[in-house]
Amino acid sequence: MDVKVALAFSLPIALGIAAMGSGVGLGRAIASAMEALGRQPEASTKILIQMVTGAAFIEAITIYVLVYAFIYGGKL
Repeated sequence: MDVKVALAFSLPIALGIAAMGSGVGLGRAIASAMEALGRQPEASTKILIQMVTGAAFIEAITIYVLVYAFIYGGKL
């Protein structure tokens, strides 16, 4: 198997796994934040700020994989 063929198969798979992991992570983070808001509505500002910060980090992983896919995809 050639390196170009291996990249052509692995890049979409890696992007799909990263997107799936990001979706699951965001779903769990938002669900936990909503449960926390239901328990302590007075702490909504702190909970939402931490949730948005965590969501940004989770999304960053998918964006990094997308950038790597474009970089290595250009080498095909």
